[in-house]
Amino acid sequence: MKSLVILCLLLLAATDIFATEVAGVRLWTAPDHTRLVFDISSAAEHKVFALSNPDRLVIDLAGASLADGFSKNNIKNKLLHGIRHAPREDGSLRVVLDLTGAVRPKTFALKPNAGYGHRLVVDLYPVEATRKPRVAKSAKDLRRARDVVVAVDAGHGGDDPGASGSRYKTQEKQITLEIARRLKRQIDAQPGMRAVLTRTGDYFIGLRKRMALAREHRADLFVSIHADAFRDKRVRGSSVYVLSKRGASSEAALWLAEKENSSDLVGGVKLDDKDDVLASVLLDLSQSATRHASLRAASKVYAALGEVGKVHGRRVQQAGFMVLKSPDMPSMLVETGFISNPKEERNLRDPEHQERMATAIRKGVEAFFNEAPPPGTLLAERQGRILKHVIAKGDTLSEIADRYQVSMASLRRQNRLRDDHLIRIGQVLVIPDT
Repeated sequence: MKSLVILCLLLLAATDIFATEVAGVRLWTAPDHTRLVFDISSAAEHKVFALSNPDRLVIDLAGASLADGFSKNNIKNKLLHGIRHAPREDGSLRVVLDLTGAVRPKTFALKPNAGYGHRLVVDLYPVEATRKPRVAKSAKDLRRARDVVVAVDAGHGGDDPGASGSRYKTQEKQITLEIARRLKRQIDAQPGMRAVLTRTGDYFIGLRKRMALAREHRADLFVSIHADAFRDKRVRGSSVYVLSKRGASSEAALWLAEKENSSDLVGGVKLDDKDDVLASVLLDLSQSATRHASLRAASKVYAALGEVGKVHGRRVQQAGFMVLKSPDMPSMLVETGFISNPKEERNLRDPEHQERMATAIRKGVEAFFNEAPPPGTLLAERQGRILKHVIAKGDTLSEIADRYQVSMASLRRQNRLRDDHLIRIGQVLVIPDT
């Protein structure tokens, strides 16, 4: 009997020791949603339900309690009035979010990684944000020559800090946003060119969402900015990547691709992602149409970076980065340096060096578009020249049409082609302007 009592006491003590503690909560505000991240000591089951009049979201965490020193600083924004919490008789912890209006919540748990422990993520989407108004464009707007659009993607953000510097613990997400902002300012200053940022602040965006934002802006080029790390701190230099067809071109490329693609896990596992799954399959089948253009653009940027400092590798590298898998625009990923190298970390923190990196990328992008401006743009109109394409090995009419954003019918008509198989290597095709 005495042994049984001792065993029960040990079990009760173990229950107290291993109960989940909530250490704090952090808030990230994105343009289309608000993210709350609860730092917890271990995985915990949770339930969520909404209440109205007034609008509230209730989160019950099973077997949880607040840790000493629980922090909830600055947990207010346009969707949130505040946050309340209280223990319940069943041993759970109830957290109540006081809302400014109705929301569509999404919650999921994240396992520990190099930067954080267990986390519970709560994403709040305004109900009105799920209904996008459709705006019709006038025929005059559609006919007018347009700017070349460059989507500038600052890697990581929010609860996904990216790599961390070895000396100053600089976070990659901070460096990428600074360089992206500088690059946007430079591109916007060029006549006939305009840049859009996939993220404008410190918040998380999933990899497919970054591509979707660029496509919504009808970007002609996608440039993702990074400053990654490698296990060997001696590795240094900037580099440029395009999507690989068969695999990574080096060990470093494989390492970096695995790290970057894992960032999408911060977005959680969705139950309503059937369209995304189908889209990813279609993306994998549609890459060849833009691969050649991506390589040409990346080569221009690689050459410009070589004028600023050391470049890593002898040429543009290839890897399976998810963020580059857009079927309808050339895409590249630029590593502005290795933050794991102490000297490069110091450089990447320097505003003057950030400006030089932005200048090099802008020069490469500008050279790419000056060489082959997209039809219907101000750059093409200003050059006033006929756009031509020289058939290379592996080219098909459908790929050429996709690359220059023209229809197959207009391409055939312009070049008096009756059969797709009549094109040959070295043949020059005139690209129609519509």
